[in-house]
Amino acid sequence: MSATEADGVANALSPAVTPLPQQGGSHQRLAQRRAEHHQQQHTEKGSNQLPSNSLSQPTSNMSTTPPLSDPKISLPPEESKNKFDAIDSPPIHPSAKARSKTSSEYDPFSGLSFKVGVAENKNSTYRSKMEDVHTYIANFAERVDWGYFAIFDGHAGKESARWCGNNLHSLLEQEIDLELQDQNNALQATSNSEAIAGDSKSAPDVSNRSVGNSNTSNSTGSASSIPLKGRVDMKDHLYKSFVKADEMIEKNGQGASGCTAAVAVLRWESETEDDCMVDATNTGKQNSNDAKTFDFVPTKNHKRMLYTSNVGDSRIILSRNGKAYRLSYDHKASDKNEIDRVENSGGLILKNRVNGVLAVTRSLGDSYMKDLVLGKPFTTSTQIIRDDEFMIIACDGVWDVISDTKACKIIAECFKNGLDAQEASKKLCQLAIDASTTDNVTVMVVQFDQSVFDQ
Repeated sequence: MSATEADGVANALSPAVTPLPQQGGSHQRLAQRRAEHHQQQHTEKGSNQLPSNSLSQPTSNMSTTPPLSDPKISLPPEESKNKFDAIDSPPIHPSAKARSKTSSEYDPFSGLSFKVGVAENKNSTYRSKMEDVHTYIANFAERVDWGYFAIFDGHAGKESARWCGNNLHSLLEQEIDLELQDQNNALQATSNSEAIAGDSKSAPDVSNRSVGNSNTSNSTGSASSIPLKGRVDMKDHLYKSFVKADEMIEKNGQGASGCTAAVAVLRWESETEDDCMVDATNTGKQNSNDAKTFDFVPTKNHKRMLYTSNVGDSRIILSRNGKAYRLSYDHKASDKNEIDRVENSGGLILKNRVNGVLAVTRSLGDSYMKDLVLGKPFTTSTQIIRDDEFMIIACDGVWDVISDTKACKIIAECFKNGLDAQEASKKLCQLAIDASTTDNVTVMVVQFDQSVFDQ
């Protein structure tokens, strides 16, 4: 290619550059030379990158390619398909599943004999902030298939409710561990006393030996007669945890607010079997050929127990064979027993409120009137049987507008229609809102899987 032809190509491919005026001094001339040098480099670079036949292609070919926005644009040829796939989207594997499907298949309660659903609503029509707090823990206290369920309804602020939601279960777990430690100490003391009794046998007399054997036998018998696990009622643990929580809230300076509390603990108990710790050998006792359904398989010596504890007017309802059974006690200023207690303590009930302020007579927090508004709970223990279907824990925002029986019928109907615990809790929560409740609403539904008794 001649120099003239090269200049022609450069003029065709490069934008026109207006020469700088010659007058203006050395700086303008220097700028002009730099611009010309830059233009020449750009022209050479562009001409070198052109394919050998680019100049000979007819102009009509450039217009035959459809625009990118054309929905009828053809797919790239087969040999370049992999290149486009790598840029536009990750490769598709035959075993890949849709993300939504994978998420829906994940079951956080897999292997457990219960399922939990929770729904809450601030009720913005009547409330400017949400003061309810809920907590539930699977495999509570590191025991397989135990459950901890709680709702805390705050008033005059959320501090006490939040503190309880973060700490009450830890206090309860400490009480359980202390029981286990006491049992181990008792067994150790029994073993030491047996060893001392054995070493003290110095006389060869048969009668003495018989007495010694008799004493040893009695000691062993008394130790074995004490249930190794579950010797102390969980109600006692719950009571101590509530009282301790009430004291710590006041000590930490968070007692200006208060909260109701409704707590339930579901656990397995046996007087002859080992404790169902997470690493216990009695987990998953099905045959290796069978599909594992539950992480913990109870023996004939195990019983399933539900312990509840509450202060205030949040409720715990058990549905047994289609009937509603209340496992909590409403500590309200309209209750005759609570009115008598408050008045005997020097307080007044004005307009169904303690000293005209609080509508509940028991709570955690409310340190400024702790001599009248106690933190000592009402506790129950119930053995869960095959007829027990589910449990409802909810704040008074639900019970102000829906009865115990109606709530159980609503949840039972949801399960009958194939809904799960989460969807059932949302249904009951929304019905409370639709019934014009004026409070925050929190609903927790715990569904029992009774097929665990068939293992």
